[in-house]
Amino acid sequence: MNGNNSQIARQALALLGATKDITANMANLSALIYQNTADINWAGFYILKGDKLVLGPFQGKPACVEIENGKGVCGLCAKSKKTVLVPDVHKFPGHIACDAASQSEIVVPLFKADGTLYAVMDIDSPKTERFGPQERELFETLADILTRACCGFN
Repeated sequence: MNGNNSQIARQALALLGATKDITANMANLSALIYQNTADINWAGFYILKGDKLVLGPFQGKPACVEIENGKGVCGLCAKSKKTVLVPDVHKFPGHIACDAASQSEIVVPLFKADGTLYAVMDIDSPKTERFGPQERELFETLADILTRACCGFN
């Protein structure tokens, strides 16, 4: 992990230790990502409720409120239970455009200790090919930090 990514991870560890509340920690983590990651226009969470992903804490423009499991990048992440990195959202079949400025996207699944998916973390950029292996490592690390910080999730 490069220096800036290590710093963000250290900040997340310190910030998320203040409470076990998942909503508060998602809100703070989305703000931390939004303020400390260059060239992004949205950072936040969708929480799995039944067969839909429902908008959770985020930073950026207003977003889609519900996403069906399997639909769009977030829905694919929830269905596959794997990180999805999309270099160009206009080449992704079924992309859901909440912000027309978004050009690339990365979505990371979040799991409870028993392996059950409970949410996805979504980060968008107004630049194509914004996200690569370093960002994937960072955001997967941040997802793990969030999960470990919250009571009942790990």
